[in-house]
Amino acid sequence: MVEAFAVASGKGGTGKTTSTLALGMALAEDYDVTVIDADTGMANLLFHAGLDDADVTLHDLLVDERDAAVSDAVYERFGMSVVPCGTSLAAFEAADPGRLRDVVAELAADTDVLLLDSPAALGSKSAVLPVVLADRIVVVLQPTVPSLSDGLKVQEYAHSYGTDTAGVVFNRVRPDENVDKIAEQAGRYFGGQTLASVPESDAVRAARREGKPLLAHAPEDPAADAFREAAARLDVRDGDGRDVAERFKSAVVPERI
Repeated sequence: MVEAFAVASGKGGTGKTTSTLALGMALAEDYDVTVIDADTGMANLLFHAGLDDADVTLHDLLVDERDAAVSDAVYERFGMSVVPCGTSLAAFEAADPGRLRDVVAELAADTDVLLLDSPAALGSKSAVLPVVLADRIVVVLQPTVPSLSDGLKVQEYAHSYGTDTAGVVFNRVRPDENVDKIAEQAGRYFGGQTLASVPESDAVRAARREGKPLLAHAPEDPAADAFREAAARLDVRDGDGRDVAERFKSAVVPERI
């Protein structure tokens, strides 16, 4: 079985990468999980997963004449298979985002759940491709009307390419914020359910400084509990790995942004 989720937001600062790794660790209790940093322009998942010294990254798999095998960029961390992306501007410029299709297709053949940490904005082919490749999106929002609006733009784009919405995670929620009111609005406009409301937590920043996902750094933190709740509500669908791999390989690279 395999299902691919793009974790998306529409803006920076929502905690998308934190959410991707937290969901990945929680889902890894029951599934084989592969996490891919598909934000080839502004990658930072490697810092959250203690892989800032990784020798081979996604960038090395997206060049015309690559020397590395896909398996060379896969690192076993925290119960997951993690594919980090580099931070070099030169490597980003040399990368062909269309090659992400073949990389994801190969990884799909040997996992249960693929989580694509997607770019925040939809300004380029490299930014929109993860959303197009995924079966469904998980939208990470803050409980504000502007964040809701940004997330809706991502959903609209995803739906135009046949990618459904699995649900919404409200992240970095402060005690003084009325998340119930925003969640009610989200329920009217977003597909899927509200997966969780994750409280703002100092443990998230401490986890990044330590180079660990939140659930590894502070497994008893209320934010960690909320991410586990989100993962438990995420209904992972059964799909044939070979069929999914073929779909990825034949996916159309968007010409319009």
